[in-house]
Amino acid sequence: MGNVSTLGLQQPLPEEYLEATEAELDERIARARRALGLDLVILGHHYQRDDVIKFADHTGDSFKLAAWAARQEQARYIVFCGVHFMAETADILSRTEQTVILPDLSAGCSMADMASLEQVEEAWESLTGRLGPSLIPITYMNSTAEIKAFVGRHGGLVCTSSNAAAAVRWALERGERALFLPDQHLGRNTGVAMGIPLEQMPVWDPGEGLGQGVLRSVVLGREGRLEWGGQSWEEARQARLILWRGHCSVHQQFTPEQVDYLRRQQPGIRIIAHPECSYEVVQKADDAGSTEHIIKQVAASPPGSIWGVGTEIHLVSRLAREHPDKTVLSLTPFACACSTMYRIDQAHLCWSLESLDRGQVVNPITVPEQAAADARLALDRMLTLK
Repeated sequence: MGNVSTLGLQQPLPEEYLEATEAELDERIARARRALGLDLVILGHHYQRDDVIKFADHTGDSFKLAAWAARQEQARYIVFCGVHFMAETADILSRTEQTVILPDLSAGCSMADMASLEQVEEAWESLTGRLGPSLIPITYMNSTAEIKAFVGRHGGLVCTSSNAAAAVRWALERGERALFLPDQHLGRNTGVAMGIPLEQMPVWDPGEGLGQGVLRSVVLGREGRLEWGGQSWEEARQARLILWRGHCSVHQQFTPEQVDYLRRQQPGIRIIAHPECSYEVVQKADDAGSTEHIIKQVAASPPGSIWGVGTEIHLVSRLAREHPDKTVLSLTPFACACSTMYRIDQAHLCWSLESLDRGQVVNPITVPEQAAADARLALDRMLTLK
């Protein structure tokens, strides 16, 4: 992740916040919020821990939150309870007089970190050099500001899990092929749903360092499981959607065996998975879609419904509490929490707010002006999708 888009480095959390009880932190957070008034908005991502999200003025996915905050004309400070790329997106979309704050700069995203600018530039040079220039880049919202800016400069766009198919169609109307960054699973599941054959969706594997990138095929093997294969550049000329070898560490944990087990244990269960899950899991699920889609489907289902949900455990637990007339279960009995999202806790939130109340900004997120302008091009193209 680095510190290219932040002012300063992570500051140590003062000892007084580590020693405070949950009740004390609750009281202090509430007091600081009242003091800051309309100058402040607190954003809480769906995967955020419960003891923090209860303070959010608005909850949702990363793009929805960032766009909402930018429309709050009186807000001077946007405190984003999420991860680093989300706060970057909020800064890209916010007005110059607004300051975006991430309570803990160590709250990163392993998926976003799987595609560095240097790796993407190397892949782009290799792919366009071998396959020709008619390549349109798409980056998932879960990527760094640098990657969004790269995509903007090269005529591409950003997508969310809700509009990934529309983004792929947009790209393939403008080029022979699309490069989908950084989540191979969302890209593959989107392509399969659109009717793109697996053999036309090779994967760029960046390797462990620069100069080690290679394009590899992925084929359907025994029992419906994907297997890695080789890839000649001649075969690659048939590619329509080139996927980046990245993944979400949370959604990667779900397996098709877990789906089978839940079906045996809970007759009549409906399985719904996030498209960041593997191809094998999504193929076994009854439905797949974004976080917002999962929330809506569970909410709209009749009383007595039984759901197996393949996504982050904080959201699954919250859905279970909010819908006591339904049974909502995680696909796995082992908690799949986003460990970096979990770093935003009451102590860091309290520290951020009390610092603002004293006139001090800790852990601001600022994307350099040119990178922000290029990234906005990619985001603006996304907003034209139908």
